[in-house]
Amino acid sequence: MNRRAMLRRHHFIVAILPLMLAACQGGEAAAPGPSKDGVDLRGAALGGDFTLVDKTGKTVRWGDFAGKYRVVYFGYAWCPDICPTDVQRMAQGFKIFERENPEKAKQVQPIFITVDPERDTPAKVGEFAAAFLPQLIGLTGTPEQVAAAKDAFKVYSTNGPVQPNGGYLVSHSNLTYLFDPQGKPLGTLPTDKGPEAVAAELAGWLR
Repeated sequence: MNRRAMLRRHHFIVAILPLMLAACQGGEAAAPGPSKDGVDLRGAALGGDFTLVDKTGKTVRWGDFAGKYRVVYFGYAWCPDICPTDVQRMAQGFKIFERENPEKAKQVQPIFITVDPERDTPAKVGEFAAAFLPQLIGLTGTPEQVAAAKDAFKVYSTNGPVQPNGGYLVSHSNLTYLFDPQGKPLGTLPTDKGPEAVAAELAGWLR
């Protein structure tokens, strides 16, 4: 290759390099995945079938949500602080996402599952869920059913000592999980970062 041809090749590469970089960056931005605040859980052994009941006592299984993205949080309705805070941020983030992406929001099913079946009756979890978001489904069950769901989703919880009034606190893991329409884990929603971060995370996955 002569010098003139080499110079033409050099100028061509220099000219198109910014376009190539922009195309690559655009491709990366368009790919679904977690933000800097999220956690990538794709491929993790997390989630699975369960048999629980909703606020009406109707049996609900994991497979009933096939075809929907699922936001799942384990907590309990009697929780004095952490659960209401997390669920409120999740709900507010979902509402932001819904305003900005109304059609995509229809593909998402938020789910609240109790870790305290002894006190969280169907009516109680239903009331708790409805206080935050109309779309949020509250689920409970027998202690055995709830234990099986916790095991499938790798959720930890333990009851604290019973107080003189009969109440008690429940220590539990408090991650908010996002699953794809096939029920496979995608990542976590950063409720600790606030509603805007939750909305951004949902938008990042549901491209």
